[in-house]
Amino acid sequence: MKHWLIKSEPDAWSWDQQVAKGKAGEPWSGVRNHTAKLNLKAMKKGDRAFFYHSNIGKEIVGICEVAKEAYPDPTAETGSPWVVCDFVAVEPLKTPVTLEAVKAEPKLAETALLKYSRLSVQPVTADEWKLICRMGGVKP
Repeated sequence: MKHWLIKSEPDAWSWDQQVAKGKAGEPWSGVRNHTAKLNLKAMKKGDRAFFYHSNIGKEIVGICEVAKEAYPDPTAETGSPWVVCDFVAVEPLKTPVTLEAVKAEPKLAETALLKYSRLSVQPVTADEWKLICRMGGVKP
């Protein structure tokens, strides 16, 4: 299993909205960056992703799971290269992990969240996953 981080502005799509989708999940649409697209294409059913509130809050608030692997983004023009994966909410973090907390943890200095701050879909290493889960009060 690989681990990821997906970002959303909570005023556009929030953790609460993701949770409300239940087992039906939601396509992660609107990604228009080629690196983020490649990350979506690399995801496999069952992979886990942190759900990060960007711009407002700037914190990891929950964990999602890939329910359906990459397929054409229904919000894009026909024939475009853009894809989506479907995600379902798994569990909230007991304590949201803020961007400031990530920056303050030396073991997370190389995380994509800090190195590629504008990338909306990014990989998370196994060690980063375990540490952030512990910081958020959940089991890795």
